[in-house]
Amino acid sequence: MSIERTEDYLVSIVHELRKLPQETEWLEFKQNKAGEEMIGEYISALANSAALVGKTQAYMLWGVDDEEHNIVGTTFDPTQSKVGNEELENWLLRLLEPKINFQFHHLLIDAKAVVLLEISAAFRHPVQFKGVEFIRVGTYKKKLKDYSEKARDLWRALDNTPFEKEIAAENVSAEKVIALLDYPAYFELLKLPFPEGRDAILEALSSEDMIVKNDSGQWNITNLGALLLAKKLSDFSTLKHKAIRVILYKGENKVETIREQEGTKGYATGFEGLIDFITNLLPSNEVIGKALRSEVPMFPELAIRELVANAIIHQDLHATGTAPLVEIFSNRMEITNPGKPLVKTNRFLDSPPKSRNEALASFMRRVGICEQRGSGVDKVVFETEFYQLPAPIFETTDEHTRSVLFAHREFTDMDKADRIRACYLHACLRYVQRDFMTNASLRERFGIEKKNSATVSRVIKDTVDAEEIRAYDIDAGRKYMKYVPSWY
Repeated sequence: MSIERTEDYLVSIVHELRKLPQETEWLEFKQNKAGEEMIGEYISALANSAALVGKTQAYMLWGVDDEEHNIVGTTFDPTQSKVGNEELENWLLRLLEPKINFQFHHLLIDAKAVVLLEISAAFRHPVQFKGVEFIRVGTYKKKLKDYSEKARDLWRALDNTPFEKEIAAENVSAEKVIALLDYPAYFELLKLPFPEGRDAILEALSSEDMIVKNDSGQWNITNLGALLLAKKLSDFSTLKHKAIRVILYKGENKVETIREQEGTKGYATGFEGLIDFITNLLPSNEVIGKALRSEVPMFPELAIRELVANAIIHQDLHATGTAPLVEIFSNRMEITNPGKPLVKTNRFLDSPPKSRNEALASFMRRVGICEQRGSGVDKVVFETEFYQLPAPIFETTDEHTRSVLFAHREFTDMDKADRIRACYLHACLRYVQRDFMTNASLRERFGIEKKNSATVSRVIKDTVDAEEIRAYDIDAGRKYMKYVPSWY
């Protein structure tokens, strides 16, 4: 929905809707009729129909006659309406699936009460009310299951609309676009000369699909533009919960929080500040082994950058009430994003990533925030090996993906699972470098002297037994044995 809903703006919407010759798939006029079941069904029907015809919003309007569209007033007041003891708006939201944005506005026009209900178009899935999907057929509300062709067309429309192209703010003036988006950062990040004049700025943002001119001659700011360049994500009601959170805990658990911070800027404009904030929270390691210098950060900055960027670009942006999260403990850092990955976690290192948000990912790569496709996790594993840290963990929960970086531990303090994971990822890293893992290469990875090669041989045997790696040529002889990931 639009970021700013002044009364004058809402009244102007009412007048624009009244000018239409008749109701449409995305517009319904009522005078006083306001049964709660009816409203729920109309929200489903109008949201689905808006998505089908390419509209970002749908509307119900009370207080306007159906024939001439004159303002006649209404007795319906959603703020006073309840279903049992539950407020109407909460009741509707509870019974809608998925949860979409809708909002009632109570207005006075010509001293007559008018109620405008704004409804965001469906996204990703058709909207159900009480488990039933509705659609508009002409100006009539019908059950979607009875119209198989419309159902197919709707699913096709939903599949073809990525989150980045959906609208974060509509009917925004050119001045407001300039006020809301950090347009100078766009040119700085891309190392482009700053253009002369507002029109050239708007043209550049429009060429990236960050803003789109609408039928009324105003601008719509897309989710892509807002997520990347917002001066304040909180200015956009549907995106304010997408801000990245950073939490620093005392110790190894979540019992005591030392500091918590939520990002305010867009992902591209705020990325460097976010990484600086994270690294400044980290303690430093003393000199540890030959690879680490004194007073180096607990975790390599390049690894942090890649994992935070990955959490941003691979998150499920349609997930509600959740956003990328960075949690720092005394012995590890966990970076979590909404949504399960599109490739298996044990293939993160060698598989080109599949991104849900290709436009977002493309821009982040173009401005150097993250590595080119398919090389980011390689860098993470390389950095942890170079600084002889425990191997990272990549895991999933029911609804999230999590990457874990660990603080330094001596080899003798690593458990069997730590060693097997490190051995497997080392074999994967060597594979993508067109090389093989050997006893010598794994000794170097762990910082173990040649005289202790038997210790590394046990790790290799355990990893083979776990079916994570295998011998490249079983007839090569022990001295010349090479290893590859088991999936090779």
